[in-house]
Amino acid sequence: MMGGLEIRHLNKQFGGLTVANDINLVLKPGDRKALIGPNGAGKTTFANLITGITPPTSGEIFLDGRDIRHFSEAKRVKAGIAKTFQITTLFSTLTVRENLRLPVLERAGRSWGFFRAAASMADIDAEVEALMDSFNLTRHADRPVEQLAYGQQRLVEMALTLALKPRILILDEPAAGVPASDTHLITDAIAALPDDLAVLIIEHDMKLVFQVARSIVVLVNGTVLTEGAPAEIAKDPQVRDLYLGARHD
Repeated sequence: MMGGLEIRHLNKQFGGLTVANDINLVLKPGDRKALIGPNGAGKTTFANLITGITPPTSGEIFLDGRDIRHFSEAKRVKAGIAKTFQITTLFSTLTVRENLRLPVLERAGRSWGFFRAAASMADIDAEVEALMDSFNLTRHADRPVEQLAYGQQRLVEMALTLALKPRILILDEPAAGVPASDTHLITDAIAALPDDLAVLIIEHDMKLVFQVARSIVVLVNGTVLTEGAPAEIAKDPQVRDLYLGARHD
């Protein structure tokens, strides 16, 4: 393939339990693809297989045509795959600005510069300012993250992940724990992501999924049940019976 992520015949067994069964998936630059499925479907395991947290039993993972199965998690991040987490992983006592400065400095190989005068790090701080502006966080720049509402903390986490300059972004339940009144912050942030960024959204909030996804993959018992446009998925009787009409976490 010319670019993006390609998963071929991916399998994962834990003992006698199969949690990923012959999964094939393509994520091209600019894609906004959602991964849905009932509790226990294997969504988190699949994300962990992509990011290198969990090694596959068999199958292939290509990034821009390069086999990355043997890449470590850290090497995959450097190659362009980044993932947010269900629970925010921020430095709660640091300000928004300081949280975002860390990954920008790390990516630039200048983590030693965190405590240097801002005047000597003008390029770094300009990038941080741009990140805060794109996620509507500028007014919170100098507030400790622990003082922000949960929805705003999720925005900081998304901005932090984007600071790594990924080409593949995996959003792991970005609306988890966010009050319904604030979910527009998440959907607006997803809509504003760079056009050439490939995004995989793992989410239980069906309203959010149908707002932001251009295609949806349905995973059941580690197997892809179907994939299609939101309108097709909404009408699929198997999806309605197995997922949309069922209680889910």
